[in-house]
Amino acid sequence: METLPRLPRLWLSTSGGLVYHLRAWRARRQWAAFHAQVAAWLAAWAPERGRLVLVGPSAGYALPLGFLARFDDVLALEPDPWARRALRRRPDGARLRFSEANVLATPEGLARLAASAPDAAVLFCNVLGQLDAPEGDWAGLLARHLAALPWASYHDAISTRLAPTRIQTLSAGSGRPMEKVLAHFWDQHLIEVVDHATWQLAGPQGTDYAYALWPLRPGQWHLVEWCSHRPPGPPAAPAKPAYSPR
Repeated sequence: METLPRLPRLWLSTSGGLVYHLRAWRARRQWAAFHAQVAAWLAAWAPERGRLVLVGPSAGYALPLGFLARFDDVLALEPDPWARRALRRRPDGARLRFSEANVLATPEGLARLAASAPDAAVLFCNVLGQLDAPEGDWAGLLARHLAALPWASYHDAISTRLAPTRIQTLSAGSGRPMEKVLAHFWDQHLIEVVDHATWQLAGPQGTDYAYALWPLRPGQWHLVEWCSHRPPGPPAAPAKPAYSPR
């Protein structure tokens, strides 16, 4: 199989590399409530798999300590060497392996991931809302290629400069219109937003839809969606060899 393209090393990007790590350190108190909400989502996620693939975890700022220890084997698709170093130093990072394979760059990338890790669960770590889908949309690609795997994602749904009226997290079923969810956080009827094209990402069959606010930086609010997908039937039998999407 042809090797997948490598993930780009975003040394000075606002979403990766030195700039992001510095921002995360400075904003650790402002982000604490959001990280606590991600921890609650992950605590309730039960994919029933012994292996996990992390897609774009960065340094794992939002991953609660102990989460990785729930799995026998963890493959992190993360190119940033600083992020890798931080992940390796976690108390629960002993089972971590790394790859720079970019499963999000081409329409068949997710299909290759599914073929190489048929007994794994997949967690997209606030990455899909930052990237354009290589073909169609992320919801369609996920439904087409990862239907047989349990997966979950927390991702930017919309972003806006308007400060929210309320910050309480919202749980919502599939099919909830965006305007209804926005009304939970903002009283204004008209809100100028950036749509990250990830709304209701798991489709009508997705579960556990929930929304929380992430104050990325002063004057910039992101509404983050959480959702998960459960495949039909029993979990796949564990494969003996270690896997890699390369």
